[in-house]
Amino acid sequence: MKTPRFQQNSPFYEELKQSVSNYFTEKKISQTGGIRLISKAVFLMLILIVSYVALIFGSPSLGIAICFWLLISFAFIAIGFNVMHDGGHGSFSNSKVLNKLASYSLSIMGGSSQMWNLKHNVLHHTFTNIEGIDDDIAVNPFMRMCKQQKRYKMHRFQHIYFVFLYSLLYFWWIFYMDFYKYFTNKIGEFEIPKMTIKQHLGFWGSKLAYVLFFIVIPIYTLGFQNFLIGYLVFLVCTGLVISLVFQLAHTVEETEFPETVNNKLESDWATHQIKTTANFAPNNPLITWFVGGLNYQIEHHLFPQISHVHYPKIRPIIKNVCEKYNISYHEYPSMINALASHVRYLKLMGSVN
Repeated sequence: MKTPRFQQNSPFYEELKQSVSNYFTEKKISQTGGIRLISKAVFLMLILIVSYVALIFGSPSLGIAICFWLLISFAFIAIGFNVMHDGGHGSFSNSKVLNKLASYSLSIMGGSSQMWNLKHNVLHHTFTNIEGIDDDIAVNPFMRMCKQQKRYKMHRFQHIYFVFLYSLLYFWWIFYMDFYKYFTNKIGEFEIPKMTIKQHLGFWGSKLAYVLFFIVIPIYTLGFQNFLIGYLVFLVCTGLVISLVFQLAHTVEETEFPETVNNKLESDWATHQIKTTANFAPNNPLITWFVGGLNYQIEHHLFPQISHVHYPKIRPIIKNVCEKYNISYHEYPSMINALASHVRYLKLMGSVN
């Protein structure tokens, strides 16, 4: 499959880059996360380790065990959003080694950094919301995320059952999609570059380690019934939160799903990113801390090489440049507002051709 071509970079993007670059030059600060993000990573890893040790060796009752599973879910999500995500984009640290280690934290959660890099960093970040390329909107036939996708009768209810499907995401990702991509050697229509022996070993090693530490050992220490209840709570919470954070940034009423004409897109890359992306809850520091700045999705898509710790500061700069060039900057004041828009959008996609 041929990838679409964007229009030539516009003066808008050049000014945007220069304005953001000037901010870091004037402040004399690095664009990476630095000690703020490293200390945050250590804190989150400690939560994960302590929660896991207490779950396995503390002989907890079912209720307490569920609380530990929830803490593990919290740590998984936060590490994924804050540590793995920045590391994968090379914005965690000035050190390439630390960036690699941060990106490999996905292995703790049973994921494949190799698959993630191509799916997320290459396809999603370049061809955002383009049907047939952006794997994040490929939920068909279960859901219809844009008009270019075929509509089925069941989609009339997708604004209701999406909660159930989103709760399955983490399980589906770890135990099915990674393997499907691995054995078909494809992500959608795109072939995965040939994996090295090291990458093959890394793929299988992360899967086996995850099964050992988060399934086999907990079954042995907790008993199968208690394990199953706690693990299901963990899966549902992890999948639901991960899904919502990503979907609220791209599948809401304000965002667009551009189509190609003769394999060309009507916008340059930067304008395309703004058209297909939305922020939510930008003034909520707790949400920003937990989701690793992914509520500043416009800033992230325009400057993925900049750590999320800087997004609140560069947001006004980007908004001002957008206003100057009369480019709509999509933003929802709260997560509830964004969620309501997402539900309305799903209802619309389920009812119209």
